[in-house]
Amino acid sequence: MIGSKSRMQGKVLPEARSANPVYVGIDVCKDHLDVYLHPLAQSRRVANSKDGLRLLKRLLTEHGANLIVMEATGKHHRLAHRSLSQNGFAVAVINPLRSHLFAKASGIHAKTDRVDAKMLALFGEALGPTARPPAPEAIEALQELVQAYNAATADHIALANRLTTVQLTLLRTEFTRRLKSLDHHLKRLAAEITKRIAADPVLARRYQILLSIPGIGATVAANLLANLAELGSLDRHAIAALVGVAPFADDSGETTGLRHISGGRASPRRALYWAALSASRCNPELHTFYKRLVDSGKKPKLALTAVMRKIIVMANSLLKDDRLWTAQRA
Repeated sequence: MIGSKSRMQGKVLPEARSANPVYVGIDVCKDHLDVYLHPLAQSRRVANSKDGLRLLKRLLTEHGANLIVMEATGKHHRLAHRSLSQNGFAVAVINPLRSHLFAKASGIHAKTDRVDAKMLALFGEALGPTARPPAPEAIEALQELVQAYNAATADHIALANRLTTVQLTLLRTEFTRRLKSLDHHLKRLAAEITKRIAADPVLARRYQILLSIPGIGATVAANLLANLAELGSLDRHAIAALVGVAPFADDSGETTGLRHISGGRASPRRALYWAALSASRCNPELHTFYKRLVDSGKKPKLALTAVMRKIIVMANSLLKDDRLWTAQRA
């Protein structure tokens, strides 16, 4: 039962951890949460709502949950992540690809909401993913706006490409009209993104630092702010790996393979690609670096990836030191 000390100011607080750790997997759907407690072998389903989470927190408190694991599911997991974290529970939100590969490696072939919840609990016990609090609400709002801006930009590019190939006058008129509408839509989104960044002193300062780096424009800076909140808090190797521009070894026996990049977050990596294209031309230091790599025999694509890595490491260092980029460092 939940003791009287578990309640404070209307919140349910976790009890002291039991001698045997309890790992909880939560499979998130729009309307409900499937919950599995390991090694207790208990399954529950609650509504993905404030009332459902109140019931869930009582259950987790009763059994002293040590770690809760759920997948990132766009927006559907955010309420549970924020509510559980605010009440002191350790919650790890993982990439769905990791859980999928873990299930395959574990020989779990069936896929139901209950099975997925159990698999996530086993994942927590086996790999111990790091529990992190949810992003601030200002960051979550910025993420939605940036995602919408990126989607609208992709639509604009696709439509502009189609416009160059159509022959019918009717289609050309329709495509031109839609492009103008998308132009206005993008301007409104960009204005709202800028407004929200300016309204938050911390975001505004980070934005200013990013914009000071030649090659990083407003769109790239907004993408990095929204989708790479860890920027400035990790070391150079970790941040490069998180973005997916860190080279990994591919050696076996006497064979030394080519280093290659793998994984990482797609959205900031795409933004960095455009920044690298610009920086390899307008940033004197990076232009020299890119040219030296190409002249030494590196393929342009590999050289551009190296520029991407330089940019993200530079941005990470500047944000960590809270200083603007300068051509000549003191």
